[in-house]
Amino acid sequence: MNAPVTAHPCNGIHHHEYLETVIDSVGDGVIVISREGDITLFNPAAEEISGFSRRQAIGSPFERLFAMERALIEMASKTIRTGITISDHENVVVRSTGKVKPVAVTCYPLIRSSGESIGAILTLKDITYIRELEATVRQADRLSTLGTLAAGLAHEVKNPLGGIKGAAQLLERELGQGNELCEYTGVMIRETERIDHIIRELLELASPRGLNMQPVNLHKILGDILLLQKQAVADRNIACVSQFDPSIPDIMADEALLTRLFLNLVRNALDAMGEDGQLTVTSRVLSDYRMAQNERHSRMVAVEVADDGPGIPGEDLENIWTPFFSTKSTGTGLGLTICHKIVAEHRGMIKVESDPGHGTTFTVLLPLVQ
Repeated sequence: MNAPVTAHPCNGIHHHEYLETVIDSVGDGVIVISREGDITLFNPAAEEISGFSRRQAIGSPFERLFAMERALIEMASKTIRTGITISDHENVVVRSTGKVKPVAVTCYPLIRSSGESIGAILTLKDITYIRELEATVRQADRLSTLGTLAAGLAHEVKNPLGGIKGAAQLLERELGQGNELCEYTGVMIRETERIDHIIRELLELASPRGLNMQPVNLHKILGDILLLQKQAVADRNIACVSQFDPSIPDIMADEALLTRLFLNLVRNALDAMGEDGQLTVTSRVLSDYRMAQNERHSRMVAVEVADDGPGIPGEDLENIWTPFFSTKSTGTGLGLTICHKIVAEHRGMIKVESDPGHGTTFTVLLPLVQ
């Protein structure tokens, strides 16, 4: 005779309903697979991570549903076959959502009290934020090294550079207007000014600065930038669209630096497009974002600057934050590096997504302090 189903003492619900509620409340994805390979349990976190609904998953063969993820299939198969717990926190990704999403995976054997193996329990943790944080830390390390180099370089170069420019200007005056040699002195002066500009940007990366933190209306900054840039591209068929969340309050930030940050991103987007296209700037609140593995979840403001230009090739996408990397013939390759530093100084994060042929989106995440 079967034992009666009892109510859980805490809240009066049946025991199996209580267990289902517990599993559904877990933040990690939980997938239970039968010995025959069919999915028997699929919690909401698994739906979010995988992109499959519970209705799609329950009763489906795990191998068929996750046909793109051979690593997951092999882990589940081996655990069911051997009864061994297997973990991989480095090499597994899920692509079902259309994006490559890194996950930390552990596969546990599901065993009866008699010792009989009846399947496997797969847990999935989305570690996208960890990968993003690791990339941010690596970039900060590179900028720190560059800063040390830049400080020494600027000291050694600025004095002789000033001497070269001064000598070229004196020579130009001696030659007089109309002398064909003035073309060469003009080149010398322009090039020394260009080098001086690069050195100033390097020093900006190198030197720590105190932020002038005050309440800042983010939408006013973005609105002013878009208003000015619309005038700059008035002779081109480019639409500038803003989609701002009106509920976003002022944030604590350095207004001048944020203006420089978003002006750079907007200009880059406009430069990427040809004679026509659309620039879209949006703002929204991320209510449950964690910037570091051990940091509590906090509210962040996300600002996206998107264009529908040609996009960035994959081989270039890996290098865009690298100092001196530029696809523009007149660029210094330091603009995005400085943007990265401004965001880091505000305890935020910047990331990019690009689909060659369909455009690029830069996303800036900044802490929302109320």
